[in-house]
Amino acid sequence: MDLAYIPSPSTGVIELGPIPLRGYAFCIIIGVFVAVWYGNKRWVARGGKAGTVADIAVWAVPFGLVGGRLYHVVTDYQLYFSEGQNWVDAFKIWEGGLGIWGAVALGAVGAWIGCRRRGIPLPAWADAMAPGLAFAQAIGRWGNWFNQELYGRPTDVPWALKISEGVNREAGTYHPTFLYESLWCVGAALLVIWADRRFKLGHGRVFALYVALYCAGRGWIEYMRVDEAHHVLGLRLNVWTSIVVFVCAVAYFVISAKMRPGREEVVEPVSLEKSGSSDTSDSGSGDGAGSDDGADAAAEDSAGHRADAEAKD
Repeated sequence: MDLAYIPSPSTGVIELGPIPLRGYAFCIIIGVFVAVWYGNKRWVARGGKAGTVADIAVWAVPFGLVGGRLYHVVTDYQLYFSEGQNWVDAFKIWEGGLGIWGAVALGAVGAWIGCRRRGIPLPAWADAMAPGLAFAQAIGRWGNWFNQELYGRPTDVPWALKISEGVNREAGTYHPTFLYESLWCVGAALLVIWADRRFKLGHGRVFALYVALYCAGRGWIEYMRVDEAHHVLGLRLNVWTSIVVFVCAVAYFVISAKMRPGREEVVEPVSLEKSGSSDTSDSGSGDGAGSDDGADAAAEDSAGHRADAEAKD
């Protein structure tokens, strides 16, 4: 008999009249808002303008959602395109299934487009967003709790997650890997914030540190999961992905530190409107100076005429 465990929700949907509020979608939305809010605070502290983070997120978030879903569907295609499955389910994102690797990859493409439109360096924007993204992942993982998915091996530890009988799952108590990853992401975010303040990281190294820390945790957490997944050389595909991305993030961190040490002094250029007003002001000053010179010349001419007149007298 289990004396203690984490209960699972009886349903992942709350009916608000005719509107269904799905726990998974709610967690994703809250995570996005937290990431944008905290990213904006860091961006302004770095010398950027309020609202810029949100403007770029308008590009990054949709791209990230599409990328996350594509990665999940491609790597778990058997859930949607094998015999007896309905391929239309691949579009039902509210039922769960977002691959963080695809979300970050395609989300970066969207962010790059947004940054290009604003004339902002992508690495600086990514550095501002990094801790907020980790917090967003920590919140988003609770969506898996609502859907009773992505749990680990059976266990009887006091913090075990109780899973009810359902499609493709057996009732029992399991390791709450969603909780492990959520806590790991919070720890990673706090460590990234500390490292950024302590070492004044820049040029994308804050983001690289966040990616490396996440991959380190995802590797061992992924190894505990029991949901269906493709294996390569005895390891789950996502474990290999964690290893490869971790190596790339560390390599970028080291190489960037040698090639571009320090932190960007300017993260967002001065607007053209402000520059234009300054130019106009300068032009006005120049015209004023010219007028003064003209007045002086006129005064000198007047004095000269008076001197000539006195000489004639």
